[in-house]
Amino acid sequence: MAFDYVSVDEAVDADGLRMVVVGNVPSPWGEAAKGILHVKQLNFKAVRLDYENPRLAEWAGSSSGPVLVYNDERPRSGWTEILLLAERLAPNPSLLPENATQRALMFGFAHEILAEGGLCWSRRGQLVYAGLREDGGFPPRVADYLSRKYGYPPDAESAATGRVVSILGALATQLRAQQAAGSHYFVGESLTALDIYSAVAMALFRPLPPEQCAMRESTRAAFGLSNAQTDAALDPALLEHRDRMYAQHLELPLSL
Repeated sequence: MAFDYVSVDEAVDADGLRMVVVGNVPSPWGEAAKGILHVKQLNFKAVRLDYENPRLAEWAGSSSGPVLVYNDERPRSGWTEILLLAERLAPNPSLLPENATQRALMFGFAHEILAEGGLCWSRRGQLVYAGLREDGGFPPRVADYLSRKYGYPPDAESAATGRVVSILGALATQLRAQQAAGSHYFVGESLTALDIYSAVAMALFRPLPPEQCAMRESTRAAFGLSNAQTDAALDPALLEHRDRMYAQHLELPLSL
């Protein structure tokens, strides 16, 4: 798989597969989309999100996350839409289990990781709340912007931590059960989108080292925010799984 960063005009005027991404940050939503396209060996052009470019907004919509556009089809901005488009364009290797029960399990866990109120959403909330207190997390200016943009209520910090702890625990339980059964993957015996989603989500807790993921030091410090409850819930098996997925299936170093 290969991709190049191009200008807004070049992306809009091109055919084929193009993706809008948040630049210079290992956003789990964006890195998940890149990982899926990498596994499927789908080449694409990437353009970094520019809120002030009216042509980009007209073409790709107002989503603040990744947007995938294929030829003249409508933009796909949700994680499920992006996955299903990639499955259509490159059915093999499939990242969806054939077994209906396993498929439902995969989508359920994926929702817990990437949906509003899920693991990544709630972890971002932790970084926002810490920043607003000037106690780590995002810088206060960034934290204030994100709190208003995504609507993190000022009294919901404990709820965000509770969700993070609960979802990390569920993921660890599922992964360790699979390992006990002889599998390195979250569902079944082969890679699914869930393995990619979990791997990229770990950047919000323990970023990859600089040689694998170059980012601003302020962002790295924010993502590494320590919280006793969260640290206790972050099973080393989840980080070991992340490292295995990057070593065997995903691309390093990251291109942000």
